[in-house]
Amino acid sequence: MDGSFREPEGGGVTLFGRWRVGALHRQRATIDAIQAAWRARPWPSPELLAYDVLPSTDGTTLLHRSQWTSADACRTAAVDPSWKSEVDRAVPGIERLGVVGCRSYRSRAGGADGPAPGCVVLVTRVFDGPDAERADGLVDALFDSTCATPAPVGLLVARFYVGLAGTHVFNWAEWTSEAAHRSAITRQLPATVDASRWQRICDWPGLTGTTFDRFHPALRLTASGAGEG
Repeated sequence: MDGSFREPEGGGVTLFGRWRVGALHRQRATIDAIQAAWRARPWPSPELLAYDVLPSTDGTTLLHRSQWTSADACRTAAVDPSWKSEVDRAVPGIERLGVVGCRSYRSRAGGADGPAPGCVVLVTRVFDGPDAERADGLVDALFDSTCATPAPVGLLVARFYVGLAGTHVFNWAEWTSEAAHRSAITRQLPATVDASRWQRICDWPGLTGTTFDRFHPALRLTASGAGEG
């Protein structure tokens, strides 16, 4: 892996997808099959900037993140679909759980400096229907509620994405380690965080659910260094 998860210049479009593979050994086998399939093909488009695959720490799923220069490029790129068939032959029974296209909206640098993250946490918030303004407002409220609070120990960066349909908000947070994130979420809210404002965020209109999952960086594919893992 090349270790860089930086946001592409100009924002572009990011696709998040999940595959349920069911077990730790199948996670590794699937990542190996993805790497082999992509190495056997030309890079599909100069508009595809990077494709990351991250296994969940519970051993059951894979998170896919692809970064494109634009929505049009994502729609029109000639990505050879047969690579998925090769992966399915190597690891039968993969369940694909869908893909959400997003735009990068806001980001916050953490309080830690260091090498590549040891853990990525993806917080997923889902709304009861499409409303981009409502989704943007939730991200703004999250920022306003924590702007006076120092970043948690171990946080490298937090990036917020809003689904193109306005039905999802994703928080992609890079941490130095899984232990650092576990420690951070067990602490009480800092005194500088307004508890009533935080409750308003939890009760945001139309918000139907909030979940988070931890992942380990495993594979980053790029045009210049495809297949590093």
